[in-house]
Amino acid sequence: MKIALAGAGAFGVKHLEGLARIDGVEVVSLIGRELAKTQEVAARFGVRHVSTDLADALAIKEVDAVILCTPTQMHASQSIACLTAGKHVQVEIPLADSLKDAQAVVALAKETGLTAMCGHTRRFNPSHQWVNKRIRSGEFRIQQMDVQTYFFRRTNMNALGQPRSWTDHLLWHHAAHTVDLFQYQDGGKIVAANAVQGPIHPTLGIAMDMSIQLKSSTGAICTLSLSFNNDGPLGTFFRYIGDTGTYIARYDDLFTGKDEKIDVSKVDVSMNGIELQDREFIAAIRGRREPNAGVAQVLPCYEVLHRLEQQLA
Repeated sequence: MKIALAGAGAFGVKHLEGLARIDGVEVVSLIGRELAKTQEVAARFGVRHVSTDLADALAIKEVDAVILCTPTQMHASQSIACLTAGKHVQVEIPLADSLKDAQAVVALAKETGLTAMCGHTRRFNPSHQWVNKRIRSGEFRIQQMDVQTYFFRRTNMNALGQPRSWTDHLLWHHAAHTVDLFQYQDGGKIVAANAVQGPIHPTLGIAMDMSIQLKSSTGAICTLSLSFNNDGPLGTFFRYIGDTGTYIARYDDLFTGKDEKIDVSKVDVSMNGIELQDREFIAAIRGRREPNAGVAQVLPCYEVLHRLEQQLA
């Protein structure tokens, strides 16, 4: 299977590393904003075609599928371009930064019958898979999820400490991870959603702090705190409070409420959530089936984000 990858930044490299470990897959085209940097990354991974224009990759007949690791604001339009060109597509989270655009991608994916998936990586992380298996077996039921998503981004830098050409967003990007995971793990539908946000940054034009409350049709609740002002431990930390125990997910590690480490190394074929996400994308194309985190599956997340955005406005 021949893949084109758009976005040679921090997450594009993560996907290239994951794809390199999947049999029968070749990345044949790499698209990036800056040609010299993109050529450097392409040389590192042995990608022979490089361009600054996604259309160049879509014109390559042998390309079967595209993975988009581009700025949030481009996700919906580029997903539509890929599907229109007859290419399967996986777009990094978020699917879009508006409900209307997310719905347009879902509608086109249904119309074309092509595989369209969104990178809701938390569904694939072994720590969350381990909890999911206990939920599905009836051994554990969520009462509350308590989630902290904390970064230090008072300047517009990416995960590699390089200047960004676009602005990240707490609601449409970082909250999307938890809103989707809560619904996915709990199995219910979010029936109540509330949000408050802190001051708008004078130059970035976004809220740097946000708090979200969710309630599921099952009765479970979720409390999510997000910040770009946090000068401390960085990342997202999940606490599952349930009827038979408490579990804490820190990056790829999982602990009980008493801080006893749980071995999740045998949950899947890898500990790398991005690799597992890419494996699902490839397997779904080959199996001609809907992938886990298919765009239609994750649409309810964006419906909730839309409601929250209306509240905040």
